[in-house]
Amino acid sequence: MATGQLFSKTTQALFYNYKQLPIQRMLDFDFLCGRETPSVAGIINPGSEGFQKLFFGQEEIAIPVHSTVEAACAAHPTADVFINFASFRSAAASSMSALKQPTIRVVAIIAEGVPESDTKQLIGFAKANNKVVIGPATVGGIQAGAFKIGDTAGTIDNIIQCKLYRPGSVGFVSKSGGMSNELYNTIARVTDGVYEGIAIGGDVFPGSTLSDHVLRFNNIPQVKMIVVLGELGGRDEYSLVEALKQGKINKPVVAWVSGTCATLFKSEVQFGHAGAKSGGEMESAQAKNQALSDAGATVPTSYEAFEGAIKEAFEKLVSEGKTTPVKEITPPQIPEDLNTAIKSGKVRAPTHIISTISDDRGEEPCYAGVPMSSIVEQGLGVGDVISLLWFKRSLPRYCTRFIEICTLLCADHGPCVSGAHNTIVTARAGKDLVSCLVSGLLTIGPRFGGAVDDAARYFKDAYDRGLTPYEFVESMKKKGIRVPGIGHRIKRGDNRDKRVELLQLYARENFPSVKYMEYAVQVETYTLSKANNLVLNVDGAIGSLFLDLLAGSGMFTKPEIDEIVEIGYLNGLFVLARSIGLIGHTFDQKRLKQPLYRHPWEDVLYTK
Repeated sequence: MATGQLFSKTTQALFYNYKQLPIQRMLDFDFLCGRETPSVAGIINPGSEGFQKLFFGQEEIAIPVHSTVEAACAAHPTADVFINFASFRSAAASSMSALKQPTIRVVAIIAEGVPESDTKQLIGFAKANNKVVIGPATVGGIQAGAFKIGDTAGTIDNIIQCKLYRPGSVGFVSKSGGMSNELYNTIARVTDGVYEGIAIGGDVFPGSTLSDHVLRFNNIPQVKMIVVLGELGGRDEYSLVEALKQGKINKPVVAWVSGTCATLFKSEVQFGHAGAKSGGEMESAQAKNQALSDAGATVPTSYEAFEGAIKEAFEKLVSEGKTTPVKEITPPQIPEDLNTAIKSGKVRAPTHIISTISDDRGEEPCYAGVPMSSIVEQGLGVGDVISLLWFKRSLPRYCTRFIEICTLLCADHGPCVSGAHNTIVTARAGKDLVSCLVSGLLTIGPRFGGAVDDAARYFKDAYDRGLTPYEFVESMKKKGIRVPGIGHRIKRGDNRDKRVELLQLYARENFPSVKYMEYAVQVETYTLSKANNLVLNVDGAIGSLFLDLLAGSGMFTKPEIDEIVEIGYLNGLFVLARSIGLIGHTFDQKRLKQPLYRHPWEDVLYTK
């Protein structure tokens, strides 16, 4: 066991099993104490590597993350404290790995429930190699104004109230982490504060004992008096009694053993800690308090009198000239996290993204204000979800069904169209699903599948301006623009596209009005008089019918309809639908294990 001070203002630690809050608290304490370097040198997260961003004062820093104890110790040879936040299942193994590293001097084990047999092995190895184990089941320890372990002493506000940002004159050791916070505050009220505080943990077999740390405190010149808080159960306090009797401790010791109320119960009582259970008269709080008092420690009559006893002992040291109270200093102010400041109403900050279609902040996601559970319970379909996320309203069922029909009819058009061809070639090159899908989607545009918006735009403009089909088509011809939505490579006037017929049939049976579709049909009649392949294609049918859906539903204003067409909503339908087919072609090629595609020479015209 170490015989002197464990920590200093340059001590650095390795933190096992990343926990953001305790690490940030350590770094905030560093800043409060005026440390030049962060006390956390590295983080060990099994299976992970990289960096974690945290704050050191106002500066954001990147702390290295290592996947193994060995790698972290090799990368940070000056870090000699190992803070273990592993669960009770892996705490022993990871702690032993740390103890075996030559650079590690102190191991703090936070977890409760570590098997006693494992703890005994750790204690034996640590003693044999002159290393220190704090815990298990501990909150850790603190060197005031220099270094603290994890969540020791709680929040920054509590640390400031307890004057732990600068060293005092009192060495303090306790079994309980929670009670150590209380005593830090008590000691700060009636003395000049704590110099070093340790919570050894409440397990039956702590890695280091009360007497281990009291003997250390006795060897630290800055520690002028010692405060000890024990508890019923076990016999740890008796080693302190023997040290006092043997004269190994020459500084005032004020001690109290909690649990005197246990005698009020008729049966044996198990208090909070695993070790807080009296196994006989000698393990009772009364017996321990009496033994400590007989050995020369100052023991009050009750816990309520503990504070007064500490105050009296400190004032006696001052009056005898054995110590001079530490001068008070003003600690720096810790910058407040933005989220905390916003919640408290101290600051306001602009947002970076605006979203009006969905919200995932509650118990379940909502689409345009409709909870996910409601969507499922009502049996809504893909068309309904599209109406919520694209149009921010629940459209009538005939509208959402039309959207679904468009998706069904446009999902695929065979392997020879440009989008499917690109996807197939990419899949045969061994690329991943997203790459294959994107290669096909990138072909969508004015010449392939991207004419839905243009068809709607031009049909709407012509109809709203009252142009006859003749005037519309001829005006487009003069501008050198082909009429979007008209024309097909395969279909003819005597061989119509079945998809167009199905869409028109559904609309005539379900839509309140089909004025734009009828206008598109009149335009088709005129274009067919010029050429037999100038039929209304699926782009034109969807474009004109979507105008009828928007106008006939009565749920959109004219400016909203114009905006929907302008933004590109209708092409979105084709993109959504065709993605289904492109994904299918990707899986098809991979399932067939097709080799790399090479275009045949005979299909290329080589010319100068």
